Amino acid sequence: MTTPISDYALLADLHTGPLVSRAGSIDWLCLPRFDSDAVFTALLGTPDDGRWLIAPRHGDVVDRWYEEGTFVLRTRWRTPTGEAETVEFMPASDGRADLVREIRCITGEVTVDVDLRFRPAYGAATPWVRKVRAHGQQCLMAIAGPDAYVLRGPHLEPDGARHGGAFALSAGQSLTWVLTWTPSHAEPPAPIDVDAALESTREYWHDWSDRVTTQGPWAEAVHRSLLVLRALTHADTGGIVAAPTTSLPEEGGGERNWDYRFCWLRDSALTLQALLVHGRTRGALHWRNWLLRAVAGDPEDLQIMYGVAGERSLPERTLDHLVGYADSRPVRIGNGAVEQFQADVVGEVMIALAELRDAGIDEDAFSWPLQRNMLTYVTTHADRKDQGLWEMRGDPHHFTHSRVMMWAGLDRGIRAISEHGLAGPLEEWTRMRDELRDEILTRGVNSVTGGFTQTYDNTEADASLLQIPQTGFVAYDDPRMLATVAHIERDLMRDGLLLRYRTTAGTDGVAGDEHPFLACSFWLVEQYAKTGRMDEAVSLMERLVGCASPLGLLAEEYDPVSGQLMGNFPQAFSHLTLVRAADALAAATR
Repeated sequence: MTTPISDYALLADLHTGPLVSRAGSIDWLCLPRFDSDAVFTALLGTPDDGRWLIAPRHGDVVDRWYEEGTFVLRTRWRTPTGEAETVEFMPASDGRADLVREIRCITGEVTVDVDLRFRPAYGAATPWVRKVRAHGQQCLMAIAGPDAYVLRGPHLEPDGARHGGAFALSAGQSLTWVLTWTPSHAEPPAPIDVDAALESTREYWHDWSDRVTTQGPWAEAVHRSLLVLRALTHADTGGIVAAPTTSLPEEGGGERNWDYRFCWLRDSALTLQALLVHGRTRGALHWRNWLLRAVAGDPEDLQIMYGVAGERSLPERTLDHLVGYADSRPVRIGNGAVEQFQADVVGEVMIALAELRDAGIDEDAFSWPLQRNMLTYVTTHADRKDQGLWEMRGDPHHFTHSRVMMWAGLDRGIRAISEHGLAGPLEEWTRMRDELRDEILTRGVNSVTGGFTQTYDNTEADASLLQIPQTGFVAYDDPRMLATVAHIERDLMRDGLLLRYRTTAGTDGVAGDEHPFLACSFWLVEQYAKTGRMDEAVSLMERLVGCASPLGLLAEEYDPVSGQLMGNFPQAFSHLTLVRAADALAAATR
C-alpha cells in the first residue's frame, strides 16, 4: 500500500482515530482505543492485512470535505452512470465504539463495491466470522481473542477470508453499515439509531468548536488544528496522544518508524497551551487531571510518556509480518523511548501549568504538590546528561534546549511562590535557576558564532533552540538568538523548510535520513514574526499551511521534493505549532 498520506481522512470519536483513504478504504482502525491492536492494518501492509472498502465502481472523487466544525466526512463520487455521496463518522463520546458508513446514489445509477477483511492483531490473526442474530437483527460477527466486531447492514457474501458484495443503487437509494466493537465475552450491543447518532455527533462537535476563538487570515487552519487536538484527546481519561498511527516513516524505505499512539508529557503540555489561548480551559483541566494520575507517586518514577489511561509499561517490539508503509521496516508497536531520560519534559509541563494558573485556575491539594515533586526530580538530576527533545538513540549529552527547559521549570516554580503565594523552597530553586542560566550562557553558546549550540560538546545547529525565547530565557531579538537563527537557516534549511538537526552528525544513533519537520518551520514563523521579519513569516506560513492535506491535516514531516507528507498522521505537534505560529502572526499584525 502506497496511498499518499495526504489522501487519508481522520474519523474521530474521542477514543480512537481510523483513517479512510480517498479511494474509500479504511486502512487503519484500532478498537476500542488509539493504542489497541488494529483490526484493519492495510496502511502498513496490504489489503490482506485488513481493510474495509466501500466505493462506487469506476468512481472518481469530485469533492471531499468535513462538515464544518466536525469530523463527519462527506465524499462526492462521479461514475460513468451516476453520482453518489458517502457519509462516514463515529458517534462522539457516547461510551460505545461504532463506525458508521452510508452511501447514497444522488443521480443516475451506481454499483457499490464492498470489500471487508477482518484481520485483528495487526493483521496477524484470522478471526472466526459467522452470522448471528442479535436484538432481532441478523449481523456478521468476527471474534478473535478478547475482541469482537459486529457488522450490521446489507448482507455481505463470504469469499475465502474476506466478505464482500456488489450493490446496485438508483437515485435516492442508500445503503448503511455500522461496525461495532465489543468485548468477545459480552453479548452484542443493541444497534444504534443512525440518524439520531449523526445528529448528536454534529451537536457534540459544534458545541465544542463553536466555543473556540479564532481570528485572522489563518483562522480556518487554526480551527481545524484545534479540532484535531481535541480528536486526539481521550474523552474518558483526558490523555492526549501524539498521533493515532504507528510506523508511518520519516523516510520512505527507512527505519525511522515509531509508535506515536501514546501521551507524551511534552506534546500534551504544549497542546494545553494552545487550547488555553483559544478558550478551551475545561479541556486543559481535563488533561491536568490525567497528568496528576499518570505521574502520581515517587518523583523518581517520572516518565516522558504514558499510555492513554496513564499506563507505564509501553514495551517496544516489531511486527515482522508487515511489509510497512512504502516498504519501510521495521513496523514498531510500543515505544522504547519511554525508558529515556529527557531533561526538558518537566520544564514544558511547568510552563503549561503556570499558564493555567495565570488564567485563573487555582491549584488544588494535589496539583501543586505534584509540581513540587517534579521540580524535586529536576534538582535531583540537575547534572545528568539526557537524550534531548528529539529522543536521540545515541549517547546522552547535555542538550542546550534541555538545560533551558530545566531553567524554565525552576523559573515557573519560583513564580508560583512569589506571585501566587504557594509554598516551596524559594531560595534553593532560585540558586539553581541562576546557576543554570550562567552555565547555559557559558557552555551552550558558540564563542565563534555567538549563537546557541545543540549540545555543550558540539557546535551543531538544532531547531529545538528556536524554543529558547518562548520560555523567556532570552528575548527573540537577543543577539545570541539572532546568531542561532542564522546558523539554523544555514545548516538546517532544506528547500525552504527546516530539518530538526543534521542526521549526518551521528548524534541520534539511527541510520538513514529524514525530511523537514513541520513543527520546526512553524517555530521559525514565530521567530520571524517576533523579530519584525513579517514578509518572511507570512511567506513561510503560507507555504506550511499549503503542506496540509486537502482536509487540513498535517503529518510530522514533509518531503518538499515529492510534495508528500511523511511520518505519523495527523500529528499533534504539527497542529499545535501551527496554532502558535498563527497566534504570533496575529499578535505581530496587531
